[in-house]
Amino acid sequence: MKLRPPRTPRPPRIPAPVLPAFSGRLHDARTATSIGRWLGGAIVVCFVTGVISHYLQHPPDWLVDVLPSRPSWGYRVTQGLHVASGIAAIPLLFAKLWTVYPRLFVWPPLRSVRHALERLSVAVLVAAAVFQLFAGLLNTVQWYPWPFSFVPVHFAVAWLLLGAVVLHVAVKYPEIRAHWSIRSPGTLELPEADGPDRRSLLTGVAAAVGAVTLTTVGQSLTPLKRFDLLAPRHPDHGPQGLAVNRTAAAAGVTRLSASDWRLTVLGRHSYELTLDELAALPQYTVTLPIACVEGWSKSAEWTGVRVRDLLERAGARPDAAVRVVSLERRGAYRVMEMGSGYTRDPLTLLALRLNGQVLSPDHGYPARIIAPNRPGVLQTKWVTRMEVM
Repeated sequence: MKLRPPRTPRPPRIPAPVLPAFSGRLHDARTATSIGRWLGGAIVVCFVTGVISHYLQHPPDWLVDVLPSRPSWGYRVTQGLHVASGIAAIPLLFAKLWTVYPRLFVWPPLRSVRHALERLSVAVLVAAAVFQLFAGLLNTVQWYPWPFSFVPVHFAVAWLLLGAVVLHVAVKYPEIRAHWSIRSPGTLELPEADGPDRRSLLTGVAAAVGAVTLTTVGQSLTPLKRFDLLAPRHPDHGPQGLAVNRTAAAAGVTRLSASDWRLTVLGRHSYELTLDELAALPQYTVTLPIACVEGWSKSAEWTGVRVRDLLERAGARPDAAVRVVSLERRGAYRVMEMGSGYTRDPLTLLALRLNGQVLSPDHGYPARIIAPNRPGVLQTKWVTRMEVM
């Protein structure tokens, strides 16, 4: 009897991954294209207005004297659109991800160079969109649970997101074109029975976008402020009927008396003024909005001295810029520079009064800058020095 050699044990087989099965009928290209158009539009509006906001806050040297001061409400509109479109994009992003997420589980994961580019664009697009929208949302409530500076990172990722959108649209263009309208060839090939359900889904998404917009946009579109239920700011809530982001206590400006304060204006003919001397100069009243980067804004009546008059007294040229220094002890905007487009505008004031009342400490007592078409962070409060540049 022959003895058989012992069998060599076979290595254990690694089972093939069990991929999720998706039975929903609306994970199709037509639904993705319809929602994608809305989401793409919101991202483009958010990007364009965000770039405007960034360069108004942090203009490069060549742009400082080019920035326009009119229309006086320009920044209020663009920043309101920026925040509103960003908030509206959040439910659109969720709906878009729900529509396309079965494709994230295809096997094999990379089938061609085109497929690899498509998946790369999707990965970058989703990551950048999620970061931008939710980081921007946290910025509206001034909560920064990260170790980096928000503004430069948010600005850089915005360009990354735009590039990812362009790449994604380029890669998916044939599919987008085939499903762009209800009469497009790809749409006509889909089951006709899915049409009512798709319309119901799109109606629900539109209602969600409308709901979050209506309950937040009132912080900048004041006729809708009665519906301002979810926004972090109400434009009327604050001292003297105007919201405040940074209080005097937070800025370290406390126990300031009129007798101790002096305004120093440095130029060819430097001078100092007490508060009484400043109040004795010709006073002008203008109606201008405070428009903050967090998205809230409201118009108010401001009274004070024209900045161009103060600079002219110091011997400044008509096209001079100015550096403004605050009594604030700390903060990224303690020192602010303002180009000639603002300094020569008659609406730009060193304001002493708000809505007919002396400025409260939280609104910048004894004096603050108010200028047209300018971010709120650059409307410097607690001004103590102005330097002709």
